[in-house]
This record gives sequence, structure tokens and C-alpha cells, in this order.
Amino acid sequence: MQRVTVPLIGAAPAWRAAARGLLAAGVQPQDVLWNSEGQEGADLFGQDAAMPAAGAATTVPRSFIALATSVAYHRDPQRFARLYALLWRLREAPQLMADRADPDVAKLRAMEKAVHRCRHKMRAFVRFREIGAPDAARRSFAAWFEPEHYTLEMNAPFFAGRFADMDWRIATPDVTAVFERGQMRLEPGQPAPALPPDASEELWLTYFRNIFNPARLKVTAMTSEMPRKYWKNLPEAAAIPDLIATAPERARAMAAAAPTLPPPRAAAAQAGLARQVSAWRDTGEGLEAAIRACTRCPLHCHATQAVCGEGPQRAALMVVGEQPGDQEDLAGRPFVGPAGQLFDKIAAEAGLDRSRAYITNAVKHFKHIPRGRRRIHQRPDAGEVAHCRWWLDAEIERARPDLIVAMGATAALALTGSGARITARRGTVERGRLGHNVLITLHPSYLLRLPEAEARASATADFRADLARAAAI
Repeated sequence: MQRVTVPLIGAAPAWRAAARGLLAAGVQPQDVLWNSEGQEGADLFGQDAAMPAAGAATTVPRSFIALATSVAYHRDPQRFARLYALLWRLREAPQLMADRADPDVAKLRAMEKAVHRCRHKMRAFVRFREIGAPDAARRSFAAWFEPEHYTLEMNAPFFAGRFADMDWRIATPDVTAVFERGQMRLEPGQPAPALPPDASEELWLTYFRNIFNPARLKVTAMTSEMPRKYWKNLPEAAAIPDLIATAPERARAMAAAAPTLPPPRAAAAQAGLARQVSAWRDTGEGLEAAIRACTRCPLHCHATQAVCGEGPQRAALMVVGEQPGDQEDLAGRPFVGPAGQLFDKIAAEAGLDRSRAYITNAVKHFKHIPRGRRRIHQRPDAGEVAHCRWWLDAEIERARPDLIVAMGATAALALTGSGARITARRGTVERGRLGHNVLITLHPSYLLRLPEAEARASATADFRADLARAAAI
């Protein structure tokens, strides 16, 4: 039985050197007793054997090197034995590192994750206090932290880069990092030092209280990210209990104080739209020219042209689709492609006269991606629909319809604020954003995409019934 004690400082490279020597000597995992410096009970089996000399390099996956470097700083006393056992198996089966179901790999991955989390918590929760004279050439600071694992050595380069313009030391029960005049050294751990009060902590507490949002308080999520075991070393922790206790009352006060009127910028924009809509309603001119000149969203960059609505200036019925297709983009007219031709056919069967309705789209430019010589249709996203709603609202105000037919999810989103569950809402009349009656139905392109004849016939019958109802209303 060989016993190897790995030092606490420089644990990762020391373990790698020892493991390389043991592998070269053919020592099996069950014949090695691994200890960590300072580990309780380390002297129960006599003195250490000589540290094995590093043997020839052994080829292992790079992922194992990264895993071992992290796990070496875990607090589990069996970490080195687990790493060596997996290393022994990797000689014959290097693919084991990709097998997350393997018990050895799974356990070491969990330990690696715990070390990385501890490393993150140290970076987030170390709080320095000034211990030197403020007017010295290099200011000096100190901090005390109690990490869950031995992660100070891993974090020392991070703190050296972040605070390179000052001298500092971070003390933990196991290791102390000292940075002086640009040089880093690691020393044994020490008891918690008596750190002086910091005059800037009151300013920090004031800032912390003011950025705390009581309306978004989630205590479980907060304590998951800021575990209570770290609170005793965090100055802001003193304010947390009071902030939690008063959060409901403060949230109600914020809601009561919230403004009920739109901000001046929004009110001015709405007033400008109202003036333009009034002019377009009275003269019937200018709206189409404004739509064709629109650059409110990036869609205009790739489309041939904007496609305006078509129909009577004053229409009892408005029909709103999604966006222009390839043929509409080229022709500059709505609903002239395959979906438009299908709409005309079914509308005629339903008794709906297209010439008496105002036909338009929720989005005025063709959104697509090029694929060879073809332009493949892409559904507009919510932001693009919101930008184009300016023009749709103007068309509605000018036409003043008694009923609007929303064909498809994009039209329903623009008119009612929701584009979900179209098949379930189909055939229903809802109240739109502007107070108009909106009849929800399918888009004719949906019928063209249905592969099964029976499903297509059923959906077509539903669409025909919805258009007949719109004509009757």
C-alpha cells in the first residue's frame, strides 16, 4: 500500500505529477492511499511513501485534465482517489469521459460543478476593507472569506487582474492569498482577522437599498444566489431582513404611485397620428405614400416595395392577413398570390364580395430569406408586427369598418394583442385593441399547407363558414 499526501497549495499540479508516477509504476487504484495536507486521521497508517517520480506522459482526453484541475480543489477527502480510479480506467477506455451515465464520471462532474459554483460565489461575495494608510503610494486592503471548497487558489489570478493597482490579501481558514507590489503568493490559512470598519459601507448600503425592487422579490431565488451562510461577511446582509419584511407594503405604494397617463412622448406621438389619420380620412390621400416610404423596421431593406391595403375608403368590412407574399411584393397589391386566389374563390362561395371590403395585411413588407432563386416566406416577429401596427391602426381609423376579419395568428396578434390558439378561437368575434369587432379565422395559406385531403376539406369548410358569417354581419 502506497500512501501519497497532496499539499493543499498547488494541489492540482502535485496530484497530476503523483498520478503520472503511479501510472508509470503500474500501481493500481486499490493500492494507493491518497491524503490531503491537513486531513484528519492522516497518520493512522504510518508515514508517507516517497512521492512517486513523474513517469512518461500518459495520453488522456483534455476534458479529464480540466476536470481534474477543478476537482483537486474540492473538499471531499476522496477526491484524489476518485480521480486516480477514473484515470486508471481511461487508459483503456478514453471514451468514458463522454459517458455521463458512468457513476465515476457523474460523481466527478458533480464535484466539478460544485467547485465552479463556489468559485463564482467567492468572486461575488468577497468584500475588501482598507487596512493601510489611504495616502500611501499603494493602498492596502484585506478580506475574510469562508469558501465551501479550496477555491482561493483558483480565484487568485482573477483578483490579481481585477485589483492590480492595490495591495490586498484574502484570508480563508485554509489558504491565504497575498498580493503586494504586483506579486502574488499563497500562504497557509489563518483565523479571521479583526478588520476595521469601512466608511464607504454606508454609501454601499444606501445604494443597495435603493436598487432593491420589492415588486420583484423572490426570496427562494435570492437565497439560492446569495446563500445565508455568506451573509455574516456581507455588509448589505444587515438590510435584507427589513427589505423583505417591508416589500409587500412598498410594492403596494409603488403601484399606487404609478402614473396613469401616457408619458408626454407617447401622447405627442398619438396626437401626431390622430392628426395624420384625420387628414387621410378627409382627403383619402397621403396614407399610401406614407406607407410606401416607411422605414420603421428593417423589413423595408430587403422587400421590393411596401404593399398597401386595397378597397373602398369607407368599408363596412375589413379583411386583414399576415404580410405580403412573393407575388404581392412584386405586384404591389395584397392577396394576388396563391393564398389570395384561394381567398377570392372561397369568399365568392361564401357570398363575400371582395370589391366591397378593404383588404390589407398586418405587416406591409415581405419578410423572407433567399434560397437560390427562391424567396422563402418567414413569419414576422412581435417587434415587426408592433412597428407596422401604426399603419394598420391608420387604415382602420380611415375605413371605420363595422367588422374586421383577422386571418391567421399575425393578424390576430396585431388586432387583439394575442396570436395564440387560432384554431380554438376560430369563428369567434372578439373585441379588438381599438374597440372594433374582430372575427378570428384561418389564413388561406394554412389551407394550402395541409397535406391531408380530409383535413384540408374540413378546414376549408370552416374558413368558408367564417367568411359567410362575416358577410352576413
